[in-house]
Amino acid sequence: MNIVVCIKRTPDTETRIKLGEGGASIDPAGVKFIISPYDEFALEAALQLKEAAGDGEVALLSLGGEETQETLRQGLAMGADRAVLLKGNPGVDGLATAKALAAELKGMNASLILFGMKGADMDQQQVGPMAATILGLPCATAVSEFQVAGGVATCHREVEGGVEVLEVDLPAVITMTKGKFEPRYASLKGIMAAKRKPMEQKDAQGGEARLTVRALAYPPERPAGRIVGEGPDAAAELVRLLREEAKAL
Repeated sequence: MNIVVCIKRTPDTETRIKLGEGGASIDPAGVKFIISPYDEFALEAALQLKEAAGDGEVALLSLGGEETQETLRQGLAMGADRAVLLKGNPGVDGLATAKALAAELKGMNASLILFGMKGADMDQQQVGPMAATILGLPCATAVSEFQVAGGVATCHREVEGGVEVLEVDLPAVITMTKGKFEPRYASLKGIMAAKRKPMEQKDAQGGEARLTVRALAYPPERPAGRIVGEGPDAAAELVRLLREEAKAL
């Protein structure tokens, strides 16, 4: 089985973000970049599927600049076999990104295409389903676990109060969320092997982005806390404030 995992280079979720000059982008100075955590779930799922089958290939695909090579090498160190870098700008226009990825995916002959449910930076949950629509493939989203047998992927989606189980015929697109597939750490052997694994670079094809960022802003400052009293006598006042001011009761 040939599996393609689409990954994105995003800032580490623990990084303190600073706005860049002009206020429409972040300042990359001092920022650690990683594989988007949801994409790591997808990569781990692909690696386990290949290991269980005993054969096949796991290829990585990413849209980005030259710096994205480092991110792809991280995925190769975890166990992927090869990588393709589409040189372009992965901006906020999810459709433009989906078109660029789909243009390359058409020729990759994948039985299964995996995405993270969303990018840890933009939180849009768009690109996977959009790429599936462009490719004319079935798509299951926010999947926490799946199994493949007989040309069918049985997917588990956690919903309120239970688990939804659905089946999609392969080839298909699945977007992954946290669940069964906890990402592995790259071993020293894997890191050394990643340097020798093939990485192809191509210019991205597809539509121009029609959505751009005009401005970014920090979240508003939280107001200072209030002490309404001490001990049991404060309970009545706290309830009153929650009911009349906060409208929480």
